[in-house]
Amino acid sequence: QVQLVESGGGLVQAGGSLRLSCAASGRTSSIYRMGWFRQAPGKEREFVGAIKWSGGSTSFADAVKGRFTISRNNALNTVYLQMNSLNSEDTAVYLCAVQTGIGLTYSYWGHGTQVTVSS
Repeated sequence: QVQLVESGGGLVQAGGSLRLSCAASGRTSSIYRMGWFRQAPGKEREFVGAIKWSGGSTSFADAVKGRFTISRNNALNTVYLQMNSLNSEDTAVYLCAVQTGIGLTYSYWGHGTQVTVSS
């Protein structure tokens, strides 16, 4: 089992920045990739970006490419989502999740943190 706790959400003005954190505990040795997702009211959950636990390669959705970055601190078992140039369409609950192997689904999820961008 892997437990995930997100933090860092809040209210920010359009054009501003926020950094979210996702702290993992439990069987962190089983983590292959950690992803960030978001869900806005009335919309389906969507992929934001992900980072491989070993090696640190990242991938992003087109909607956030160039504005968001992901980094990790393996010693703290924590992944960060740096969000810049935020706009109202970034308003959502942001969740982190873990894949435990190549091709597997994201099987462990945090409860999420709210990000609200005011225009």
